[in-house]
Amino acid sequence: MLLVFLCTLASGYSAEPAEYPAYDYRVERYRSRWNCLVPRYIKLQTGGLMGAVSVGSGWNYGHDHWETDLILGLIPKYSDDHARLSFTLKQNYYPWKVQLGQSPFSFEPLSCSFFVNMIMDRDYWVSQFDKYPNGYYWFSTRLRVNIGLGQRWTLRIPETRRKFHRSIAFYYEFSTCDMYVTSAVTNRYISFWDILRLSLGVKFQIL
Repeated sequence: MLLVFLCTLASGYSAEPAEYPAYDYRVERYRSRWNCLVPRYIKLQTGGLMGAVSVGSGWNYGHDHWETDLILGLIPKYSDDHARLSFTLKQNYYPWKVQLGQSPFSFEPLSCSFFVNMIMDRDYWVSQFDKYPNGYYWFSTRLRVNIGLGQRWTLRIPETRRKFHRSIAFYYEFSTCDMYVTSAVTNRYISFWDILRLSLGVKFQIL
């Protein structure tokens, strides 16, 4: 349902049935909806509560003010016995874009994000196991709800030089999760900066 909704926003298909025979009109709508399922960009990122490194793709719509990301991240093993993967569904909003004069650069001074991250490992759970007393773990060890704020700079590639993508964007974001915020509220020794995590990333706009 989410992808169907995004397709409706992104495609902007406005042909009226009167412009085509009924069959041709349905075929065009069918093709348009399938085409808009193709991801519009690729992102590479480090940090940001999604893993040490992560890669994903997604769709931008609403005059490029909105983005929806699907991201796969790698969590190194550190002191654990094996590395783990994480999956993230992320929604981004960019309220403003500032064109930097006549240059190919633009600047988005504010990015707002909301995302849900899931660790894909059997050692983590959504609700606690029966072996623990009721309420022993009040939080899920598998799912984290996150929010973030950041900024982004975009380089638009001239049409004559485009090969694989039409723009490259560099961004940073400070984010935190539900468990970190709750810990800071209940523990006065945890400061505001202790609950923030920095991510750095690059976005390649393909379509």
